[in-house]
Amino acid sequence: MAVAALLIPNWPTPAGVGAAMGTRQGGVSQAPFDSLNLHPAALNDHGAPADDPRAVSENIRRYGTALGAQPVFLQQVHGVAVLDLDDLTNLTEPAGLADAAVTTRFGLACTVLVADCLPVLFTDQAGRAVAAAHAGWRGLAAGVLENTVEALCRSAACHSAQVLAWLGPCIGPQAFEVGPDVLQAFGVKPEPAQVSSPQAGQFRYAPRPDGTPRWKADLAGLARQRLWAAGVRHISASSLCTVADASRFFSFRRDGLTGRMAASVWRRAGRG
Repeated sequence: MAVAALLIPNWPTPAGVGAAMGTRQGGVSQAPFDSLNLHPAALNDHGAPADDPRAVSENIRRYGTALGAQPVFLQQVHGVAVLDLDDLTNLTEPAGLADAAVTTRFGLACTVLVADCLPVLFTDQAGRAVAAAHAGWRGLAAGVLENTVEALCRSAACHSAQVLAWLGPCIGPQAFEVGPDVLQAFGVKPEPAQVSSPQAGQFRYAPRPDGTPRWKADLAGLARQRLWAAGVRHISASSLCTVADASRFFSFRRDGLTGRMAASVWRRAGRG
C-alpha cells in the first residue's frame, strides 16, 4: 500500500514534538486532485467540483498513519481566530471556524490546509504546547501569526523569545503577483518606488506589459518580519515554492481547481 509522502521540517524542536507537511504524493485521488488531497469533503462548499469523499477519507487516514497522530482540521476562513484544541470534547472534523490552532494535548495534531498560502508551525523550547497557523495574505495582514504566538505563549506559559517557528512551502516571491489592495493591507503605499513602511521591502514593483501596476510579494518574508516584530527570534523556513514544483505541491494560483496539502505539529504521546 502506498504511503503518504511527508516533508519533515528542519527546525530545532524538542524531542517530544513532531512536525510534518504532506505533499501531493502518496494518495488515491484522481486528477486534478491527484493524489494526496487532504481537503475534507465537508469543506467543499464553494460550488466547485469536489473530490471523491471516499478518496479524501483514505488520504486523511494515510496522512494520520504517517504522522502517528490525529490531525484536527479547521474551517479556515482567512481570519485570525485561534482554536484551543484543549477545549474540544468532540473531535469531529472540521473542528471549528479558525485559521490557527493550539494544544497541549498529546497525540493531537494542530493542522492547517494550504495550496499556496503559508503554513506556519510553532512550539516552545520546552515542548509544552504546539500550534499551527494558516497564513494567506489576508490573515497575515490581520494578525493571525501574532494571535497564534500569543495563544501558544499562554498555553505553554512562555514568552515569545522562547517560541520556535517553521515557515513551510508557499507561493514564492517570483510567482506571487499582487495588486495595490494587498500593499494597502500591509500599510504600504501602492507606488512604484517608496519606503512608506518597514514592510515595503517585501514588495517588488513588477508592472504587466500593458503597464497595469502590479507587485511581486514575498509572503514568507512578510511572515518572518511580523514574527520578529512579535518577539519570535527562532524562525526556520523551507524556502520552497509551491507554484514552481508541480510534482510535489498543489498550487491554487498555478492550477485553479486542485487539492490541498496539510501541515501538522503535535506533542508525541509519552514524551514530556
